[in-house]
Amino acid sequence: MGAHLARRYLGDASVEPDPLQMPTFPPDYGFPERKEREMVATQQQMQDAQLMLHQRDYCAHHLIRLLKCKRDSFPNILGCKHEQHAWDYCEHLDYVSRMKEFERERRLLKRKQRREKREAATARGQGEGEVAPEVAL
Repeated sequence: MGAHLARRYLGDASVEPDPLQMPTFPPDYGFPERKEREMVATQQQMQDAQLMLHQRDYCAHHLIRLLKCKRDSFPNILGCKHEQHAWDYCEHLDYVSRMKEFERERRLLKRKQRREKREAATARGQGEGEVAPEVAL
């Protein structure tokens, strides 16, 4: 995940989204049938399970089930393999979806910059197919 840091400091930082900020483009931009992600576990459930803030993500309901299973079958915590696998798999899917969202944001920022450049060139009279006066000589 460090590639964004190299691009941010060595490349063009204006088209590199900030990973600590929310996306600037609407989630349904480009495909209107896209559903927004929802939290399955409520705030009260996460508070009752005493989850730390960094554990309160879209996979919190799997983690709550895993912690409950470990608590209920304490000496034999290896009996919770299914819950562990479900939580690990959800965390992986969450990571992949966040990376896809980051890449989508980066591509949309690049697209926005290209469009602004094209509009500025058209406003100067140097649209596509036209040659700048200094090149025409």
